[in-house]
Formats: sequence, structure tokens, C-alpha cells
Amino acid sequence: MQFKQIVGQAAIKQRLINSVKENRVSHAQLFLGPEGSGSLALAVAYAQYLSCLEKQEEDSCGECSSCRKYQKLAHPDLHFSYPFFAKHKDDTAVTFIEQWREALLASPYLSLDIWRGYLDADNKQANINIAECHQIIKKLSFKPFESEYKILILWLPEYLDKEGNALLKIIEEPQPNTLFLLVAQNQDQILNTILSRTQLIKIPCLTYDDVKDELINQHHQTESAAAELAYLSNGNFTDALLMMQQDDKSYHSLFVQWLRLCFANKGIELVGFVDQLSKMGRENQKNFLRYGISFVRECCLLIAGAGQLVHLPATELDTAQKLSAVMNISMNQAIIAELEKAHYHVERNANPKILFLDVSLQIMSFLKLKTSPQGNQYISN
Repeated sequence: MQFKQIVGQAAIKQRLINSVKENRVSHAQLFLGPEGSGSLALAVAYAQYLSCLEKQEEDSCGECSSCRKYQKLAHPDLHFSYPFFAKHKDDTAVTFIEQWREALLASPYLSLDIWRGYLDADNKQANINIAECHQIIKKLSFKPFESEYKILILWLPEYLDKEGNALLKIIEEPQPNTLFLLVAQNQDQILNTILSRTQLIKIPCLTYDDVKDELINQHHQTESAAAELAYLSNGNFTDALLMMQQDDKSYHSLFVQWLRLCFANKGIELVGFVDQLSKMGRENQKNFLRYGISFVRECCLLIAGAGQLVHLPATELDTAQKLSAVMNISMNQAIIAELEKAHYHVERNANPKILFLDVSLQIMSFLKLKTSPQGNQYISN
């Protein structure tokens, strides 16, 4: 993994490179960023840069023997620890290393849900057990084998329970040239004893433009498709990639059509539309509702006079402006609340026909006093 393969995060990349050039490499670092920000990929690229035999000005060379091993995640001085679904009490991360390499090579923007799909998880809870803590101590008690550094990347230390205290001594007083790179999403769930012993590197969400440009340039999406995915993902590149794999649907057109039917009180047509929504499949239904929530929130910004904060394609912005002229913030908040409840119930396999019909009726009641005689004159494609 090289820095150039990672979406955005130019400032973080430069900070990491400078720490190596200036010989300011901390032995314990916490890469803290939300899901889809690229924090795990950055940790791997940083480790590869540290071990590269022919470092370039802005990246690892990608060609030396060390880089070639890193590209397969098989360098003898690179170790991983991560949550897993133990079948036996003595299972450790090494038990699942082949699945881990396959998952991370296929999805550098790995999430726990994606990782679960590579394992026979059943209903087990993910954790990092005491056997894994002892294994970490054992692995890191030796000197580096090939490289200058021996590096452990610990993904999601939030899943370390009190057993994580077993690692405190080796984190605080590691062997020479031993690095701990912790990659986390929620600072509040990390043991304070571990948190206090690490140097924090905060990684922000990706920008709308970063996600959009990457989808166009590397994933061959059209301008409009990339714009919609970037908008829906809200800086989470994992979500953008997952949504890209779903059926090609224009959530904007569908959502506007739904609102038009609700504005016009066209109950019979709504029944047919709800039937269409019920056949979309659960993931597409979730994405459709997520789009609706985001779109109505943008309308709230327009109503509040904060149009400079709205990032919508021209067609969608035009529709949002027309909606904002006939709606108020309290009405929008009520619609958002209904859509969020619907998203919650879709995740839990509610009957989609009943669910979407009920939401439609609720939206109709919110809009009842604002419907014009022509019904849908305020909303257009």
C-alpha cells in the first residue's frame, strides 16, 4: 500500500512522511478516524514507507524487496491484530491471517461488517481476547528480522476489553525499533490506560470532492453517479464503494417522485409506488432512505439561509430550492424523523410494503396544509 493509492488526506500523508524524514517516529501512535476515512490504509502505507529500502520524496518506492512483501501483506516484520470471532479460547489473529490478508487486499477501506463476511461469524461477538494479547507480547519480544522496524498494526482497539491492560508494559517500554500503530474509530471506547500511552493522529472524513473525483477517475463512474454517491456517503468511502455495487438507481428521481405523490395526495398511485420500493432490496431501500434524509437536511439549510453550506448537483439544488419555498424547518424535521425510523426498521427486516406505505401516509399528513390545488407544481425533475 502506497500513499498515492489512498484517497485524499494530503495533510496527514505529509505529516507522516515528515515524521520519518525528521526522525520523529513515535513508538506508539493512534490513527483515529471515522469509518471510510482511510485510517487503516494510511497505517499500512506508513509502515511500508518506514520499511522501504529506497524511500522517495513523497512515497515508498513500491519496487524494493520490502515493498513487494508489503504489497502482499507478508513482510516478516509486519504484524496485524484485529477483532475476530473466536471458535476456541486459544484462537488468535494468526488463526485468521489468510482471511485477513484477502479481506484487506480486496478492501483497503475495510469495515467490521465486511470483515465479518470473510469469517464464519454466526452470532458471535467480535473481540480481541487475552490469548491474542499474549501472542502480541510474544511476537514483539524479538528484534526486527529484515527491516529497521518491527511494526504491529492493531485495528479497532475498541474491542480490547480489560485484557488489553496486559499490553501496557510492552506499549510503554517496547523493544528497540518496535512500533505500535493503533487504528481506531471511537476514542471513548478505548481503554484510557492505552489511550494515554499513544500519540494521537486525527484523520478527518474525506471531502465530497475527494470521493467524487476518486469514483470518476478510478472507478469509472459518470459525473452524475459519482456526485450522488459522494453526496450519500458523507465522506465515508467504504459506504460509497458499497453503494456503487448496488443496482444503478437514481435515488434523487425516486425520492422526488415520492414527494410529488405525497404532495398531490395521490393515494392509489402511492400504493403502486410503494410496491416498487418494496422490490428494491434491503440495501437499496436503506440507501434510498439515507438519500432522502440527506436531501431534506439540505433543504433545511436553504430555509435557514445557509445555502453556502449546501453541496448539491444543479438539478437537485433546483428541486431543493423549490421545496424550501413551500416548506418550513419543523415540517422537514418531522419528515427526517420518519425517514430515520424507517431506516432503522428496514435494517431489522420490517415488512417493506407496510413500512413505506405508513411513511407515505405520515409525509402526506405533514404536507397536507401545504398542498397546492395543482398538487405537484412545486416539485419537478
